[in-house]
Amino acid sequence: MFRTMMSGKIHRARVTEANLNYVGSITIDEDILDAVGMYPNEKVQIVNNNNGARFETYIIKGKRGSGVMCVNGAAARLVQEGDVIIVISYMLVQNEEAKHHQPKVAIMNEHNEITELIHHEPEATVMG
Repeated sequence: MFRTMMSGKIHRARVTEANLNYVGSITIDEDILDAVGMYPNEKVQIVNNNNGARFETYIIKGKRGSGVMCVNGAAARLVQEGDVIIVISYMLVQNEEAKHHQPKVAIMNEHNEITELIHHEPEATVMG
């Protein structure tokens, strides 16, 4: 048996651009992708903290060190520049491994810099 588990999470990133005229996807700084173990073309779920929108798309790698977090295509209608979003990737894990699985969670600041990298969901319900 397999379970779908959170693999990586980019928590409270800021949208740097919303580009309606692009084919579709989310462009993310390659340094951030490396930190949370996400890959170009990987399916991700996006949660917009500003308006509650939740949608799925795929990743395009962005320039390293740029802090880019650009939502492209039709999904650009669900965000605005400056919105706070959460990007979540999932993976299938064998049932036995699921009990010990540790995702990579990057806590972001307002400049899309990683302030902390953790391997669990914190008990606190409110984070900066």
